[in-house]
Amino acid sequence: MRPVLKTLLAATATCFLSLPASLGAQPASWRDIPTPPLKPFTIPKPVRVALPNGMVILLMEDHELPLIDAFALVKAGLRDDPAGKTGLGSIAGDVWRTGGTKTRTGDELDDFLEARAAKVETSVSTAHATVSLSCLKGDFDAVLGTFNDILRNPEFREEKIPIANNRVSTSIARRNDEPLEIVMREARQLGYGPESPYARVPEYATVAAVTRDDLLAWHRRYLHPDRIVLGVVGDFDKKEMEAKLRKTFAGWPRGPALDVPRAPFRRTPQPGVFLVEKNDVNQSNAVLVHLGIEKRDPDYFALEVMNDIFGGGSSSRVFSHVRSEKGLAYAVYGGISSHPDYPGLFAAYLGTKSETTAAGIDALLTEIKGILEAPPTAEELKKSKDTILNSFIFQFDSKEKVLGEQALNELYGYPPDFLDRYRAAIEKVTEEDVQRVAKKHVRPQDLAILVVGKPADFDRPLSTFGPVTKIDITIPPPPGEKKAAATDATKAAGKALFAKAAAAMGGPVHVGAVKDVASKGKALMKTPQGEMELGISSLLVFPDRVRQEMQTPMGGITQVASPAGAFVVTPMGTQDLPDSQRDEMLRQARRSPLFLGQKAGDPKLAVSAAGREKIGETPVEILDVAYDGIEVTWFVDPATGRLLRASYAGTGPGGPATVVVDYSDFRPVEGLTLPFLQEVSQGGQKVQTFKADEIRVNVGADPKAFEKPAPKPAS
Repeated sequence: MRPVLKTLLAATATCFLSLPASLGAQPASWRDIPTPPLKPFTIPKPVRVALPNGMVILLMEDHELPLIDAFALVKAGLRDDPAGKTGLGSIAGDVWRTGGTKTRTGDELDDFLEARAAKVETSVSTAHATVSLSCLKGDFDAVLGTFNDILRNPEFREEKIPIANNRVSTSIARRNDEPLEIVMREARQLGYGPESPYARVPEYATVAAVTRDDLLAWHRRYLHPDRIVLGVVGDFDKKEMEAKLRKTFAGWPRGPALDVPRAPFRRTPQPGVFLVEKNDVNQSNAVLVHLGIEKRDPDYFALEVMNDIFGGGSSSRVFSHVRSEKGLAYAVYGGISSHPDYPGLFAAYLGTKSETTAAGIDALLTEIKGILEAPPTAEELKKSKDTILNSFIFQFDSKEKVLGEQALNELYGYPPDFLDRYRAAIEKVTEEDVQRVAKKHVRPQDLAILVVGKPADFDRPLSTFGPVTKIDITIPPPPGEKKAAATDATKAAGKALFAKAAAAMGGPVHVGAVKDVASKGKALMKTPQGEMELGISSLLVFPDRVRQEMQTPMGGITQVASPAGAFVVTPMGTQDLPDSQRDEMLRQARRSPLFLGQKAGDPKLAVSAAGREKIGETPVEILDVAYDGIEVTWFVDPATGRLLRASYAGTGPGGPATVVVDYSDFRPVEGLTLPFLQEVSQGGQKVQTFKADEIRVNVGADPKAFEKPAPKPAS
């Protein structure tokens, strides 16, 4: 054995022999394990530089890696959107970067930055906007020039605006798909008031109203150095960096005096019981909500402790009692949120089975009463404070995180030592403080109880909590083109043209006899990944049952919609489809020319001739058709009566769009003449071509084809 190794072993043995005997004893409980005090934690301080033009710069050196990150926080947020143009800030946040600058397009900026593995990004949140950069130390000077150009000279090019609009429109189209998203959105409306900028949501009409001039005006109004805090962190010398930034930004003149009114919110509560009926779910999402506090409230620190005790984690009261002991929740939490310069909300949230909805709300109300009447135990208080203080360290375990928080505090006028105060203030909170702030800020009499779910399955009616107000979450349709008012002459001409089109399909007898249509063929679909060929079989039973089977490279997919509901079956299992998707599938069925062709004598049918145009070289006559909420425009060949095209306002994966279906390759099918080729476009882009190999009518559809498969037993 080597001498060095012998020495190490001897030393180690001596150390073990000299350990206190008490360390060898095993504690009877985890509570007996001594907890050492937290080590001192010093929050690094940035260097603060105030330029004469009002811009504040915060610098923090970090030499661990040869990288530099920077960001500009701007006092301009989504809450500043005009009511008629809600969504403006979100669109500005996109096009600010993608629209390029006066000297370079967004695509040219992409090439410049990608060559340097650098990023410059823009975004707009509720209360402020951000322009950020990240790059290698050696590229900082070049990237800083681009950052400055984007910050001060955006061009908001026209061709990039529809892309941003489409992103917002897509979120509108899908906003009712997830119950959790619905309950949180509607909770904000109940807490802040439906007209508050903190609760408003974009609509198709408000997004469509946003123009390039609006984006340019937004930038001119808000982007001035005296409304900006600039933070820089990374591998640099602070004196050299200060000189660079002074040279770059000191010549930017201060902006004009700007009086931005405080965004309004509801100051008087609206208690009550509110229901969003959603019948395609088997789970309820419930929230009890009222207005909360601003972060600068003197009770903020005591409320942080109260929040953790009440509903902050797996050891909180609501989690322990409502979820663990009573088994009434999949997810549950609660507390009073806060924001730097506007109030948050008190919210107690519950996700539970439909059959335990009322019991779950009862349990939440019991815990709310408990936090008011039962002060925390010494153990609860200690555990909560330890949790908060330990997590606080990890929230600021990098200089970048510290600088981000310090910059936000600077932007909203908090004292420079706010973070330093946090730990000491939490440590000082007592049991009496927690009960005092709970009684002051948790107000059961002001609570709005909101539930998203299927009331037919609830364990008892929501009316047992009080009168119920139903909330309509129907998405307003996008603004359409105004059509000329129908006259007696256009109605008469429309009626004749409709009859000609119905005759070309097969005439009243054959068209009227159709009860179902089955087709089989191949579809060529355009996806973001390229073109994909699918085998498709469809079954349509008039007026309101649809089944579509698709063979994809990933396996078979079946979608079914009927008045009873809608679902999709994939290799991964069966899943319910949102009501919005079911409704669109059923609308698609009722837009079928054969279905509408049967309604000639129905008083709910309205038709009107709407002019002439050409499809290619073929002249067509235009016919507006409306039936029981369905509106579609037909383009009819006057020579043959054949329907060559149909268009309507539909909804696709990207949100609302004008859908155009071109029909061709007409063939006889049991006394009818039907198109075997359909080409579908959305928003002017071709998205699908379907070529039928076979079309049959009156196949006698099995009702079981529209029934949801029973769940497979667990193995």
